[in-house]
Amino acid sequence: MTTKKTQAGHNSEVRIAVTYVSGDLTFESPLSAADIRSAVTAALASGKPLELTDIRGHEIIVPADKIAFVEVGDPAARRVCFGAL
Repeated sequence: MTTKKTQAGHNSEVRIAVTYVSGDLTFESPLSAADIRSAVTAALASGKPLELTDIRGHEIIVPADKIAFVEVGDPAARRVCFGAL
C-alpha cells in the first residue's frame, strides 16, 4: 500500500463548524492560512459555497450560509506515547 507524503510544514489544519450539525469538519489542507482565509472571506461575501481541498485531494464544499466558524492553524504534531503520563 502506498501513501501520499506531504510536507507538513506547508499544510494548514482547518476546522469548520456547520450550523445545525453537532460535529465539526476537521482536515489538513495544502493551502496556507492566508489562502484559506481569503477563500472563506470570498465565500461569505458572495454567498457561494466554500470549496476547499484536503491533502489527499478530497473536495470539501460547505454552503456559505451554513458556516458557523472556521478555525485555521498549523497541523498538530503527531505524538506517540507509551505508558502513563
